[in-house]
Amino acid sequence: MNNRLTSIFSDVSVSTPERQHALNPDGFFRSQFLRSFEQLQNGHIQLHDPLGKFHFGDADSELRCQITMRQLATYRKIALGGSNGSAQAYIDGLWSCDDPTALMRIMIRNRTLLDSLEGGFTKLVQRLLQAWHARNHNSVQGSRKNIAAHYDLGNDFFRLFLDQRMMYSSALYAAGDDLNSASERKLDRICQTLELSADDHVLEIGSGWGGFACYAAATCGCRVTTITISQEQFTEAIAEVGRQGLQALVEVKLQDYRELDQQYDKVVSIEMIEAVGHHYLDQYFQVISDSLKPHGKALLQSIVIDDARYQQALREVDFIKRYIFPGSFIPCYSVITASAGQQGLMLEDLHDMGLSYAQTLRDWRRNYYAANAKVNEQGFDPAFQRMWEFYLCYCEAGFEERAISVGQLLFRKQP
Repeated sequence: MNNRLTSIFSDVSVSTPERQHALNPDGFFRSQFLRSFEQLQNGHIQLHDPLGKFHFGDADSELRCQITMRQLATYRKIALGGSNGSAQAYIDGLWSCDDPTALMRIMIRNRTLLDSLEGGFTKLVQRLLQAWHARNHNSVQGSRKNIAAHYDLGNDFFRLFLDQRMMYSSALYAAGDDLNSASERKLDRICQTLELSADDHVLEIGSGWGGFACYAAATCGCRVTTITISQEQFTEAIAEVGRQGLQALVEVKLQDYRELDQQYDKVVSIEMIEAVGHHYLDQYFQVISDSLKPHGKALLQSIVIDDARYQQALREVDFIKRYIFPGSFIPCYSVITASAGQQGLMLEDLHDMGLSYAQTLRDWRRNYYAANAKVNEQGFDPAFQRMWEFYLCYCEAGFEERAISVGQLLFRKQP
C-alpha cells in the first residue's frame, strides 16, 4: 500500500482520529478520493486536510497547485456530486486552492481521473440535472429567461472586469497587446474579414453592450441594426450609441432573432450561438440566411468543442450550464458548418484563436481580483464571488489546455 495512505489503515486496533474517520462515511469517501488521486500523472497537487498532507503526481512538474480541504465532509460532497459537487463545495468555502486555474488544467490533463469523479451516485445526479436543464430550453420566452439569469447581474458588475468597450467575448492577442488593444484587434479583424464599408447595412445578432455596433459604425461608416433580448444590455447599448453620437448609424432593438423580417448586406453574431441551443441551431442559421441578401456574408464568432466530444457534452450538465449560463451549449465546427450549409451558407474562412481566449480570461480574472472592493460594494456575497472566480478559472483552463476553443467563421449566402 502506498505510504501516503498508510496512516489511514495501518493500525486497526488503535482508536486514532484517522481510524475513527476511516470508519465513518466521510472517512470512507476520503479514502476513496485519496486512492483515486494516486492515478494522477500530469502535474502535481499538494493536498491538506484536517488529518494530514499528501502529494500526488509528478513532483518535478511546473504545473502545480495546493488544495486545502477545510472539512472532511467535502469528500462526501465531491463523491456524491462529482465535478458539480466539487464546484458547489468550492462555492460554499469548504475547500480552497492557491491556483484554481492550474488545478483545472491538471484535471483536464488527467481526464481518466476527472471522468472517474462522475461515476456511481453522480450518474443519478446527472440525470436529475439533465431533466432540470431540459426545462431551460431556448424558446422565445425561455431564451429571455435564460439571458436574464446571467445579465441581470447588472452592467456595473460586468464593467468591473471587461475591456473599455465591454466586449464579453474573446479578444485577439498579438505580442504586446493588453486587453483593450486585443479587443480592438478582434473587432478590426471582423470588419476587415467582412469588408465592411459605408455602403453596407449590417445586422448584429446579440448586441452585447453595443461595442461592435459602435466600432463598426465609427470606423467603417456602415449602418448597423443590432438586436438583443437582454434589457440590461439594451439600455446600456442605447446609452453608448448616444455617448458616441452614432444615432444616425446604429439602431438598437430589443428583439429575438426569430422575429427578424428584413434583409441586410452582412450579418455578425459574436458568441451568441452558445445561447441558441442544439435544438434551435437549424432555425438560427435559417434566420441568418433569410436575413442576408443574395451573396451576402455572415461572420460568427463561436466557442467550440472537439467534434469527438460534442455528443457527450450535449448530454452532460457541467458547471457552466448549472451555475452560469442556463440553457447554453457549446457547438463544434462540424455541426456549425453542416447546419449552416443546409441553409445555403457556405464556409469561406475559419480563424481559430483559442489561446487568445485563455489570455482574455486571465485579464478578466485579474481585473476581477483587482475590483474586489467594488464587487463587495455592489452587494455580491462571498459565495457568489467564489462562484465567479471558479467560472473564470474553469474557462481559462479549458482554453489553455485546448479542451475548448473559439473561432471566427465567415459564410457566404449561395444564390
